[in-house]
Amino acid sequence: MNILLPDNSPMLTPEFTYGVATASFQIEGAAHNRLPSIWDTFCNTPNKIRDGSNGEIACNHFHLWQQDIDLIDSLEVDAYRLSISWPRVMTLSGELNPSGVDFYIQILDRLIAKGIKPYITLYHWDLPQYLEDRGGWLNRDTAFQFQHYANLISKAFGDRVFAYATLNEPFCSAYLGYEAGIHAPGIQGKQFGKKAAHHLLLAHGLALEVLRKNAPNAQHGIVLNFTPCYAETDNLKDREAAKLADEHFNQWYIKPIFDGAYPDLLAALPSDECPDIQEGDLAIISAPIDYLGINFYTRAVYRSDPLAGFQDVPPKDVPVTDMGWEIYPKAFSDLLISLNQKYLLPPIFITENGAAMADKLVDGKVNDEERVAYYNDHLNAVNNAISAGVDIRGYFAWSLMDNFEWAEGYLKRFGIVYVDYNTQERIIKASGHAYKALISNR
Repeated sequence: MNILLPDNSPMLTPEFTYGVATASFQIEGAAHNRLPSIWDTFCNTPNKIRDGSNGEIACNHFHLWQQDIDLIDSLEVDAYRLSISWPRVMTLSGELNPSGVDFYIQILDRLIAKGIKPYITLYHWDLPQYLEDRGGWLNRDTAFQFQHYANLISKAFGDRVFAYATLNEPFCSAYLGYEAGIHAPGIQGKQFGKKAAHHLLLAHGLALEVLRKNAPNAQHGIVLNFTPCYAETDNLKDREAAKLADEHFNQWYIKPIFDGAYPDLLAALPSDECPDIQEGDLAIISAPIDYLGINFYTRAVYRSDPLAGFQDVPPKDVPVTDMGWEIYPKAFSDLLISLNQKYLLPPIFITENGAAMADKLVDGKVNDEERVAYYNDHLNAVNNAISAGVDIRGYFAWSLMDNFEWAEGYLKRFGIVYVDYNTQERIIKASGHAYKALISNR
């Protein structure tokens, strides 16, 4: 089974970037070689991770990075998106940890030697625990601590980085971590989510200032995740419910960056849920970016709810991934086109897209045809958005390899490469071979 795009697609030209993506906590392991993060603490809290696992070994990428880069190279991708472990490169005294920095410099140099462009994410959720002990993202000072870290690490990396992303999915950090409490640090309360979100977005803007100074030749942006909100029926109340959910979960994170303002929802929030927006904050947050990274997996359907304003409608009688997420590629095109109409956007990179499937290793192979079909349909959805005038420059498959899937532990597999966690053997799945064929046949 292959991934097929229209013959005239701009996604079949050498100018279009194809890559794979990972995140530090999910693959690196070697937890003893760095400071603890909020995810170490969360994993050690009973009943937080479904299989009771942790990231202490993960994919052992810390020790196997050389073979992993050879693996990436074998897929013939143009770029590799990886994240830096903040607790690995910084010390408690606020200085760089030389051994942690050297680990990443070796990776960057190896990627460059192989002609693979490094796309660096500075924050993919692994906040140092000592900063959480001071309030984490509910403490405004954490935004300035992030700027300090971004300043030092970008100076250390010099001109090795092709593109920086300040944050990955601030929605997940803020809402899942500080409101719903299902991700680290596990804080629950509606009064916390928007406050954490504002400090995360402020951290993005503050980091941009130093990144532009230290890496003037790199591209600088942010990665936002979107779950498009659809009304269950065409009923006015359901449509209003979907719009309200969209403001909470999607527009809250993008509108400040491009419009320098929060959605109208801000005025309707109870005072204890409002972020502390100080003078000049929104000007910092809305500084121009070179690209926008968009992560997409699924859509959500809502109906009206008299108390909460909206209620999530679980998928029923529709195809779903192993996460239980609906497979609905049209939502991907709809999202990209609608964002392009709503905002004056820079070039877009699809920085994550993929699917967890119930993979089976049979005779040394993983024939994940469902994932190949997912990639085929979603890459064509990207092509449809480009045809509608959206400036999309690249696509990163999530993920390179199976890994620690946050609150799900090791129960869900997103990789185009299978990982045997007992032996740490890597086996390219059918989806990995199909992705390589698409890239190499351009």
